[in-house]
Amino acid sequence: MIVLKTSRELGIMKEACSIAAGALQTVGNAVEAGITTGELDALAEKYIRSRGGEPNFKNYNGFPATACISINNEVIHGIPSKSRKICAGDIVSVDLGAKFGGYHGDNAATFACGEVSAEAKRLMDVTRDALYEGINAARAGSRIGDIGNAVQRTVEAAGFSVVRQYVGHGIGTQLHEAPEVPNFGTKGRGIRLLPGMTLAIEPMVNIGSYDVKVLSDGWTVETKDGSLSAHFEHTVVITPDGPKIMTIV
Repeated sequence: MIVLKTSRELGIMKEACSIAAGALQTVGNAVEAGITTGELDALAEKYIRSRGGEPNFKNYNGFPATACISINNEVIHGIPSKSRKICAGDIVSVDLGAKFGGYHGDNAATFACGEVSAEAKRLMDVTRDALYEGINAARAGSRIGDIGNAVQRTVEAAGFSVVRQYVGHGIGTQLHEAPEVPNFGTKGRGIRLLPGMTLAIEPMVNIGSYDVKVLSDGWTVETKDGSLSAHFEHTVVITPDGPKIMTIV
C-alpha cells in the first residue's frame, strides 16, 4: 500500500532526512587514505545519535552497521570493518539513513579518495546526473516509469549500465515501502505519482555490465565483471509544485 504523507508527517520526516544528510556529509568529509570503513561507520552513528536520531540500517534484517560502505567494484551493502582501510584512488559509496519521530530518511553518495581515474570521475558524474534527472521526472501526474526512463537514458547515453536487480523504494514509517522505483523503465508506465508520496530514488551504475553478484558474507554486492560502480540517492517528496529533495542538511 502506498501511503501519502500529511504536512505534519512530512515535517517530522524532513528532520529524519536532515539527520541522514548530515551524517552522509560527515562521512564524505572524512574519506581519506588510511581511514578504515569501521571508523567511517562510527562517525556516522555518532552524528545520527547526536541529532536525536537512530541509525535505521543497524540491525535491519541483520545488517550489522550504521552505514553500507562499498568500494570500487562493490555496488551496495558493503559491511564496514575495523581492518579495511580506504586507499588513495578508491571510490567509496556510502549509503545510510536515520529514523526520527517514527519516520525514516535515506541517502547515498559516492566519494573520491584523493585523485581518482578519469573513468571513475566520469562514472560518478554520470550517476549523480542520472539521480537528478530521475528526480526531475518525479512530478505529480507522471508515472514511476518516467523516473526509471530518465535515469536509464542518462546512464546509457554515457555508455554505462544501470543495475537492475536492486531498485529505489517508497519510504516513510518504514525504511522500505511501496512502490518500488526501478532505475530503468518506459515513460508513461507504472503507478501514477501523487502529492504526498515520498520516494528514495537511487541509481546504481556500473561502467561495465549491469550483472552483479552477492558475496559470501550475504550482503556485499559486486559487479560480476569487476568494473567500477557508483551509487547516489536522495529521499524526495512529490508536491503539486514538483519534486522536493528532503535529504539536505
